[in-house]
Amino acid sequence: MNASTPLQQFLKWEKEIPQQLFVRQPFNGQWKTWTYQQAGNEIRRIATGLKSLNFQAGSNIALISKNCAHWVMADLAIMMAGHVSVPLYATLTAASIQQILEHSESKLIIVGKLDNYAAQKPGIPASVATLGMEAYGTMETHTWEKWTAQFEPIQQPHVWKSNDLLTIMYTSGTTGKPKGVMHQVSAFDTTVQQGTKELGIQMHPYIFSYLPMSHIAERMGIEMMGIYQGGTFSFPETLESFPKNLADTQPTHFFAVPRIWAKFQEKILEKLPQKKLNTLLAIPLVSTLIKNKIKKGLGLSRAKQIFSGAAPISVDLLKWFDSIGVRILQAYGMTEDCVYAHFNRNDANRHGTVGKPLQGLQVKISGEGEIRVKCPGLTLGYYKEPELTKELFDEEGYLKTGDQGEISPDGFLKITGRVKDQFKTDKGKYIAPTPIEMKLLSNPDIEQVCVVGMGIPQPIALTVLSAAGKAKSKDDLIKSLTTSLELVNPSLETYEKLEKMVVMNGDWTVENGLLTPTMKVKRNEVEKIHLPKYPGWYHTQPGTVVWE
Repeated sequence: MNASTPLQQFLKWEKEIPQQLFVRQPFNGQWKTWTYQQAGNEIRRIATGLKSLNFQAGSNIALISKNCAHWVMADLAIMMAGHVSVPLYATLTAASIQQILEHSESKLIIVGKLDNYAAQKPGIPASVATLGMEAYGTMETHTWEKWTAQFEPIQQPHVWKSNDLLTIMYTSGTTGKPKGVMHQVSAFDTTVQQGTKELGIQMHPYIFSYLPMSHIAERMGIEMMGIYQGGTFSFPETLESFPKNLADTQPTHFFAVPRIWAKFQEKILEKLPQKKLNTLLAIPLVSTLIKNKIKKGLGLSRAKQIFSGAAPISVDLLKWFDSIGVRILQAYGMTEDCVYAHFNRNDANRHGTVGKPLQGLQVKISGEGEIRVKCPGLTLGYYKEPELTKELFDEEGYLKTGDQGEISPDGFLKITGRVKDQFKTDKGKYIAPTPIEMKLLSNPDIEQVCVVGMGIPQPIALTVLSAAGKAKSKDDLIKSLTTSLELVNPSLETYEKLEKMVVMNGDWTVENGLLTPTMKVKRNEVEKIHLPKYPGWYHTQPGTVVWE
């Protein structure tokens, strides 16, 4: 494995395949494209601009933007100038932006494509310089366009060493205040080199990037993998144009989170109800045509590897996609291990598991059932948090993941829950909610679910309805949710059996602080709001299905 850096890989392709498309960005329904040479020219000019501000070498430079061509170019420009990138989620509030910029001591923030910059801008302290982008309407004194016109391309890009700090990635804060995970160059390099080799990622892939790049899965599995393999990146313009932009791209591999897979299923079943789909799939010749048509419609006709990650996905959903010829590989990694982690493979895919470890990943299960790992991708620790860093590793230097799991005799890892998510009912029994939630999510009427039970005798399930669920009459919905309970409860221990399903009034979203930017339910925030209501729902409301 040759020791290299992400920047070296980009420079190699800039020289070897200058005319190949590097990034494609839709503006008003039209694709604007940059070749490796054209992108390299802009990146080099922005790097000169960064150098002109005379920050100390290795200063922290923040970047806030939705995924777009300029995200990747900005990341490379920060590397070229020899600075450390601090990517921020595009959905953060002004208060969270301020917290991270102050904690990271960022000198400058690059502001790209955002939905509501006006509301976020007050979070940028006066001491932090801003580089806006006219293309996305983020107008500032310094803009990308002014810099590319004003500065000459940098001739001597920074030379990175393998143990240099490359980036600080703040976690999405599922469990509280975001922490800055520090990664050195070698963590990115070894993870991508090992992953592309073992997962069989082709050279010059076509990539569609839409999940937050400030999240480790998209940063490694999409951005870095594309840079290392000389890929062509495409991005969605809006949420509405997402299906069309994806179908226009037909990527060679694809990554989504469980909520997106559930949405895809919902859309397919709107056009082709299950009964009709079953009939068509049962006819050999028609079956192949239907599968190909669905795959092309989704944008997955060329996809060789299709991954799901960031949260658990139900086995029923995986089997359903299998039935239409879409093989989804579940994977599992963390910001802290740089996703040098567990993957199912095309030739070794077991539903209900997150697959086998990459070579070089050491795994053990602690006495409490916690998964612990050691690998070349491990973080240097949390930025400016020596105490938290110390707590992160055990005495043998293994990373404590906070997840519980079990390993099959042939090496497949199954995740059984989060150590911290366990709660006690008032019967004094500990309950792990994740496996129960996974079973409930196989009902397409349910979009999100949170199993809770502190202070009541038996657990209950707080439920957010999907579009399909919301479209049903109250009677049909009660029938559907009661059936779920009747299917799930017999498989549970007596003390785990769900007493009720509580249908929530509103949705849980990133905006109202109940979902992380990667669509994981913030259990502690949901509990904070609803905990006082549990006894009322449990003891005084009649029926198995109750409304908030």
